[in-house]
Amino acid sequence: MAEPDHPTRRSRSERSADSRQLILDATLDCLLENGYARTTTLTIQARAGVSRGRLLHHFPSREGVLVAACQHLASTHLAELENWVAASLDGRGSDAERLDRVIDLFWSTFGQRYFWGAIELWTAARTDERLRGTLAPEERRLGTAVRHVIDALFGPTFSSHPRYPMVREILLTSMRGVAMTYAFDRRDRLTDPHLPLWRGMAYLLLEDVDATVVHVPRRRRGNSHV
Repeated sequence: MAEPDHPTRRSRSERSADSRQLILDATLDCLLENGYARTTTLTIQARAGVSRGRLLHHFPSREGVLVAACQHLASTHLAELENWVAASLDGRGSDAERLDRVIDLFWSTFGQRYFWGAIELWTAARTDERLRGTLAPEERRLGTAVRHVIDALFGPTFSSHPRYPMVREILLTSMRGVAMTYAFDRRDRLTDPHLPLWRGMAYLLLEDVDATVVHVPRRRRGNSHV
């Protein structure tokens, strides 16, 4: 006679990981829908469908859960980009074609949910000392990871160019600034007039591999998001 089927019992660590993910997802949803000021631990708890004790077990402070939610999604997106590089860019097409695709992809990341979550936190951190203290070290850590992925996107031909550090920082800061205007001007990102400007700048500065080295000051702390 066949043995009856028994559902596999999930371990405590698996249940804990699931509840943590529910909390992170709910936090980002609340942050994007309601903004920083109206995203409280109570609204997060209700959205995630977890107990107060479970929320506090994973994240003892409001600042901690808000920062963790954005950082987690950003880290996940970076891992996806690295996989995409390996599958789609390496060894395919000319250098010029790669540069076009990389800049388009780079720009697309500034429409991701984690970017807008980060904008909420950056703005609030200006006047919230506790949030600033929680956010700053995480942003520095993420910033290092972001630049590593950007280097992988551009590939060794471009990332070894003496002007490359300057190009990378110009693109980061310029794209971030332009993307912020989409908060109130919902135009088509694919036809943004800055795209040909960014491509032209990259072509101009990365074309001559024997160019004179341009010094780019070391960044002590940096905004992270791609």
